[in-house]
Amino acid sequence: MPIRQRRRLLLSAVTLTALGLTTSQALAAPSPSASQPWQVQHQADVGKQHAKKIRGAGTSSVAPRSTTAPEADSPGDGGDETENSAEGVAQYTEARTAPGVVAPGAYGAAWAQLQSMPHTGGTWDHVTDKPYNSDDPRYRDVNSNSSGGAGLVTGRITGIAADSDGYVYAGGANGGVFRSRTGGGHWEPIADKLPTLSTGTLNLDGGGRLWYATGESNTGATSYVGTGVYVLSDPQHGRFQPGNRVGGPELESTIIHALRFGGGKVWAATSRGVWSHSTSDLSGPWKLEFAPNPDYLPGGSMAKDPSAPYKNIANDIAIDPKDPSKVVLAVGWRGGDTYNGFYSKAADGSWQRVGALGDLPSDAANVGNVTFARSADGSRYYAIDQSPDVAAHNPDTGLKGIYVSKSGSPYGPWTLIADKDKLKASGSALQDPGYQPGIQAWYNQSLQVDPANPDHVYAGLEEVFETTDGGNAWATVGPYWNNGFPCWSIDPSKQTGDCSPTTHSDQHAVAFGSYQGKVNVYVGNDGGIYRRPGKGQLDAWGHGKDWTPLNDGTMDTLQYYSVGVGKDPADRSGKGVIVSGGLQDNGESILRAHDKVMGSNFGGDGGDTLVDPANGCDIAQEYVYLDMWVTQNCAVNDGSWTKDPSKATSYEVAPPDKDTNAARFIAPMTADPADANTWIAGGRHVWVQRKGYAIRSGSEWTSAYDLGAGHVATAVATVNGTVYAGWCGPCNNQGFSRGIAVGNIDGTGWHQLNLPVDGTIPNRYISSFAVDEKDARHVLVAVNGFSRTWTEGPGAGTGHLFETRDGGATWTDVSANLPDVPATSVKLLPDGGLALGADLAAFYRAPGESRFSVLGRNLPTTAVQQLKQGPDGRLYAATFGRGIWSINPRELGRDGDDQGENGQGGNGQGENGQGGNSQG
Repeated sequence: MPIRQRRRLLLSAVTLTALGLTTSQALAAPSPSASQPWQVQHQADVGKQHAKKIRGAGTSSVAPRSTTAPEADSPGDGGDETENSAEGVAQYTEARTAPGVVAPGAYGAAWAQLQSMPHTGGTWDHVTDKPYNSDDPRYRDVNSNSSGGAGLVTGRITGIAADSDGYVYAGGANGGVFRSRTGGGHWEPIADKLPTLSTGTLNLDGGGRLWYATGESNTGATSYVGTGVYVLSDPQHGRFQPGNRVGGPELESTIIHALRFGGGKVWAATSRGVWSHSTSDLSGPWKLEFAPNPDYLPGGSMAKDPSAPYKNIANDIAIDPKDPSKVVLAVGWRGGDTYNGFYSKAADGSWQRVGALGDLPSDAANVGNVTFARSADGSRYYAIDQSPDVAAHNPDTGLKGIYVSKSGSPYGPWTLIADKDKLKASGSALQDPGYQPGIQAWYNQSLQVDPANPDHVYAGLEEVFETTDGGNAWATVGPYWNNGFPCWSIDPSKQTGDCSPTTHSDQHAVAFGSYQGKVNVYVGNDGGIYRRPGKGQLDAWGHGKDWTPLNDGTMDTLQYYSVGVGKDPADRSGKGVIVSGGLQDNGESILRAHDKVMGSNFGGDGGDTLVDPANGCDIAQEYVYLDMWVTQNCAVNDGSWTKDPSKATSYEVAPPDKDTNAARFIAPMTADPADANTWIAGGRHVWVQRKGYAIRSGSEWTSAYDLGAGHVATAVATVNGTVYAGWCGPCNNQGFSRGIAVGNIDGTGWHQLNLPVDGTIPNRYISSFAVDEKDARHVLVAVNGFSRTWTEGPGAGTGHLFETRDGGATWTDVSANLPDVPATSVKLLPDGGLALGADLAAFYRAPGESRFSVLGRNLPTTAVQQLKQGPDGRLYAATFGRGIWSINPRELGRDGDDQGENGQGGNGQGENGQGGNSQG
């Protein structure tokens, strides 16, 4: 999440309780108005709609359900941001798992095959290895988040560890581990040799070893599963290698929420139960300590059931500091299930439910996602609890509370020290109905105790909260953003007005460390990593006044859905290009030809992107659910539109499906390669508009074809008036169906291709088309997901790339030697070569050849979401975790090799949802 897939929120009123102040200061913030960015106005509206929806469902108690899968809303529920968030991440997994459950080891086998493949010539260049300023003063147009206060950002950081010598380790959601020797910044990657770059958590043990748990610790579907746990004995100097793995393959294809240490053992809370291993002898298998529903584990009698991935989720482990044999497990699916609860080992060795913990609830309805934190002296235990029941019935939050055990025992008694209302009154920016503190507690949780003070605690939800007195009083030291506070200003000369810089929203990790004798606290969130002094100061508004973003461009963990490239009209040489891209929770980035720092000209989540090759300032950006915006000046604006609306330079031009909830979360759009003014966009309908970047209204789209009730487009392509549209519906593994429709942009000649479930093209997600510009009947289609070797589902079939030369009447599987891994983007190159983006790498097939090679060198092992060729002739790859890269296709035939890399097989990178672990 997710991928947090949602718009931003404007507070309507804020009450600040500032630590160290003797009085509370009520701060009035303006209501949404035309003088506020569109993102701000819209979030307030949808938050209220969410509240209305929950209240409309009634308030009667609902027993915890035994889910078969998270219940997906209808596509594109544009009025409910909380549901949008869950639905968006679920759809990311659907593309890789439907029509069934994927068996463990799928990515491992693909990665092993990848190691033996030859490479082409050429080397990938890192395009986005520059700071990314989310507050760039150049881009303060209607749909920008710039001026929010988050400053320099990168992609989601889900693990942090820091020592007393200034070494800091940060793990990207799908970007691997980076090391800083200077208390943050000047980062270097240290895990790129591993078969997975997905971070669950990072921990330093008492001996200084760095433990890297792979498999992102979020139950969001853009979380990739991992290959287990790795240990680096000398993290200050070494780098992770495949041989650093602890134990055997037991934790492959899982996500790992937490590692905890005690009694000579390390405990792992995973998506397949709780496991343990010796911390001294790192060989030998992991021991399964507890799985609440073992029949649903791989090899069990219910392993193929669609609900299997949700039946053994463990979130954290609390170990009694006085007696390491006493352990409490926090177990449960965040959406609710009968097995949710706390467990401890009975005298007979069995694991039994724990009750009577004091204020901390122990019933299944109220135990969801849980995070523990223990003080260094053993005198305190803290916990955050997300409640499935609260999430189902409270329109404003999913948070049950934050708790403390002053005995230091995980058995309590636990006392409530914060709930939604207390945090809301502590300076939170989240004041509107439908979006208040803890609304995404299923996704946003972090908790840490100051090693030097058991009463000093940092808690992360959507925002960063701090208490220095054990929870009696709290301060929102890192508000969601500054927009809407009286101290805020959109004026670039004032930057963020009188407001202090804040952090990006959506917190996932927190750690304390020291550099040059000074203690710091580090937080990781959807915008990267931030630092603050251990004894931080508050400003007049009760917020932290001393945050420093550590996202200096040397650590690129940006998660791109798309990329677009066009010539820079300001570049006198005529050779410079503008590179834009849509990002998970970091809007749209823009890098002009001579920029030293990237800017952000569209906010929120960035989906698909169109850029005019002839003028890179002509940009169309999808927000989500086909909510398209267009600009013809790169969205340059100093905020003057707030006083004179006619000075806005971005325009909302969404096709009608956006308003009828009939599009995928990341919906497809494209332009005719021969005519940049002809656009196709796909929701339930195939939409056409022929004004190009001069479009100013959604009413200017026309429907060329209705895909049918319940069907939504997954890929579109057009050449010379012929259109291909791939669709799904239903799109999850409950009756998954897919198809391809073909017709003309004028609405004539439309028909559905005959694609039976047992036909040549598998019954899996259609992800991309490449249409021959010289012959529109010659088409290649990329198919996502895994083949039937790994997928338990009807019509899963085999292959990932298919070709037709007769407009789809017949198809040929041209996958050849491609690894069995989800394919995402296919591109025909001008010389007749073929490039394919997939979840592990990019591949190339030379003209006249049938077999593939790995495309170039130097591209990190990560998911390639989209491939596009720029007007400079270079091929650009948008990766979901390591930024944008480019390569010169003319170099592909040079200096290639005939041998694969000498890698370690059997350790797969995967997506949350692969290996039978979809957490949708």
